[in-house]
Amino acid sequence: MEVCIRSALFIFVCLIIPAQAIASGYGVFTQGASGLGQANAVVAHTTGPSSLYFNPALINDVPGRQVEIGTTAVYSDRDIDYTGGGSENGDSAWNFPSTFYYTHQANDKLTSGLGIFFPFGLSNEWDNNYEGRYIGTSGEMFTMNINPAVSYRVTDRLSLAVGVDLVYLDTEIKANINQTVAGGALPPILGGPLAELLPDVRQKFSGDGWGAGYNLGVLFKATDRVSIGAAYRSQVDIDIEGDMSLSGVDPRMQLLFQEGNAESDIELPAQFTVGVATKVTDALLIEVGARWEDWDVNDKQTLDLQNPILGETRIVQDRNWHSTWTYNIGANYKLNDSIALNCGYLYGQNAVPNGTFEPIIPDSDAHLFTVGTDVKKDAWTISAAFGYEYHEERTKNNAIGDPLGSLAAGFPVGTANGDYNTDIYLFALSLGYAF
Repeated sequence: MEVCIRSALFIFVCLIIPAQAIASGYGVFTQGASGLGQANAVVAHTTGPSSLYFNPALINDVPGRQVEIGTTAVYSDRDIDYTGGGSENGDSAWNFPSTFYYTHQANDKLTSGLGIFFPFGLSNEWDNNYEGRYIGTSGEMFTMNINPAVSYRVTDRLSLAVGVDLVYLDTEIKANINQTVAGGALPPILGGPLAELLPDVRQKFSGDGWGAGYNLGVLFKATDRVSIGAAYRSQVDIDIEGDMSLSGVDPRMQLLFQEGNAESDIELPAQFTVGVATKVTDALLIEVGARWEDWDVNDKQTLDLQNPILGETRIVQDRNWHSTWTYNIGANYKLNDSIALNCGYLYGQNAVPNGTFEPIIPDSDAHLFTVGTDVKKDAWTISAAFGYEYHEERTKNNAIGDPLGSLAAGFPVGTANGDYNTDIYLFALSLGYAF
C-alpha cells in the first residue's frame, strides 16, 4: 500500500511542476522606442501614439490622426554557477515583442485610440540534461493586449481617460520526469519494481485563454512647465485550457504516466504608474516616476488534471510572490525641431521570494540603463533606443528540485542551487506617421 501511495505521489508531484511557471506574469516594459529610451519615465508627457500604453490621458496632446508601429529585439544571457561546482548557460535566443498604436483627435476635447501590444511574456530555456531539468527545462508565455481607449479634456489642464483591455494568453512549459525513480517504486501489480536505468520522460503543458480588464488615465498640468500623470491597469483573470503531453515513456510505465487535458488560471497583476514631468528649459524635459505591480495575486497556483489513473485531480502550488515597486528617471533633450536625444535609468524590485525561486523564472532586482533618439521629418517620426538591463546576482538555496529523487534519497537532489546571473540587451525601433 505504501508503494502504491508513493507511486501516485510521484505522478502528483511531477505534474505539479508546470504550475511553477504557468502563473508567472513576466512584465514586458518595452512598448515603444521613445519610451524605452527614457526608461519608461513617460507617464506625464507624450511620446506620440505610444502614450496610449503609458497613460491614455496623454493622447489628447497627440494632434490629428497618427499611427505608430514598432518592435524591440530582446536578447537574454543567463547562467548558473552551481553550489556543488560547475556551471550552466541558458539557451539564449532573440525575441521581438512588437506594438501598434493609432490615435484620432476628433476635436479639442475628445481623442480616441487603439493599441495592440504584448504586456507580459516569458522566454527561458535550459539544456534538457541540466541539473534543474525536473523543475523545468523551458518556459514560454505570450500575451497580446487589444486596448481601445478614449480620452476627454475636462479643462485646459485636466484630461481623463478610460480603456478596455482584451488579453489573449498562450503558454508552453516543459520539464523532465525521473522515470528511473518512478520505476523503482512501481508496485508489483504494474510489473515493478524496475531496477534498471530508464530515460527521463519529457512532459509539456500547452494551453491558452482570454481575459478582460480595464485601464484608466489622468493628466494634470499643474503649471506651464510641470505636469503630473497617473495610470492604472486592472487585474486580468484568464482561464487556461490545454493538455499535458508526455514523450519517452517506457512501455512498462504506460499505466503510470498518462496524458490528459489540463486546466489552470492566471491572474495578470494590476499596475499603477505615476510620473512628474518638468520642463527644465525649453529644450530639456525630465520626468521621474514609479510603478507598482500587484504580484501578490501569485500567492497560489492551481492545476486541474484529467488523468485516466488518478481521475480528476486539483493540484495547488504555493508561490508566495509579493508586490513590487519600480522607480525611474528619464530625460528628453531637443537638439532642434527635428532631433531629440533620450536617456534614462530604471530600478525594479523582483517579485519572487527565496523560498520559491527557481530556474524557469530567475527573477532578481534589476537596473536598466537606456539611451535613444527621436527624429522627425515632415509627417514621419523615427525613434530608436538601446537598453542594457543588469540583474543583481541571485542565489537559489531551497529544496525545489527533483521530488522523485528527494523521496527516494531522503534529501533534496536536482535542485539547481547556486548563483544565478542575467543580462538583457534591448534594441528598439518605432516608426510613426501623422495623417
